[in-house]
Amino acid sequence: MDLVEIVPNADPPVCRVVDYKKFLYEQKKKQKEMKAKAQKIVVKEVRFGPNTDEHDFNFKLNHAKKFLQEGSKVKAFVFFKGRSILFKEKGEILLLKFAAELEEYGKPEGLPLLEGKRMIMFLSPKKKK
Repeated sequence: MDLVEIVPNADPPVCRVVDYKKFLYEQKKKQKEMKAKAQKIVVKEVRFGPNTDEHDFNFKLNHAKKFLQEGSKVKAFVFFKGRSILFKEKGEILLLKFAAELEEYGKPEGLPLLEGKRMIMFLSPKKKK
C-alpha cells in the first residue's frame, strides 16, 4: 500500500492509501475510455481545376453534400497547374460558388486561401438538432 496524492491543489492536499500500481491502471483505463468517447473529425477532400465545367462541379457538389450530411468536414481546393495560376480569380469564384451552394448543409470556416499552387477552403457541417 502507498500514500497517493489525489488533489494536490486543495488546501490541505487530499491523499489516499491505495495500491499504486492499481491506481495507475485505473487512471490509464479512464483515459482510454475518455479517448474512445471523443468525437473523431474526418476531413474529406474535393479537388477542382480552375476551368471546371458545370457538370463536374455539380457531381462534386453532390459528393460534398453527402460528406457534410455524414458529419465530415470538407476541404475543397482548386489546383493550379502551370500557367493556370494566372486565373486565381476563377478559382476563388469557383470556391465561393461551391460554399454558397452548400449553405444549408455546412458553413465555410473562412475565405479561400492561396497556398502555393492550391487555393483551399474548409467547410464544416451544421449541427444536427
